[in-house]
Amino acid sequence: MDIKNAQLVVDEWIKNHGVRYFNELTNMAQLTEEVGEVARIIARRYGEQSEKESDKDKDLGEELADVVFVVLCLANQTGIDLQASFDKKMDVKTKRDHNRHQNNQKLK
Repeated sequence: MDIKNAQLVVDEWIKNHGVRYFNELTNMAQLTEEVGEVARIIARRYGEQSEKESDKDKDLGEELADVVFVVLCLANQTGIDLQASFDKKMDVKTKRDHNRHQNNQKLK
């Protein structure tokens, strides 16, 4: 599914299962919370912190999907075509960063 369709799916879900979008500040707080959950898993599973027994069954993919869902909500409610923005960003990064990363000795 491309981003444009994902935005439509989220919008339909909000219309059929929610009452309305939470306001932008609430969604920003939710996004921060979801990113924090991703950070907790990464820090404990792949970083140096020990993983609590209660965290071992946490699904990183599910938490990343929560982040994507809230980002799509924010894009929808602020009128952003995230597909167009993403495509533009990838073009910028490709032109700007190709040689930069290819020549980075730290990445060799």
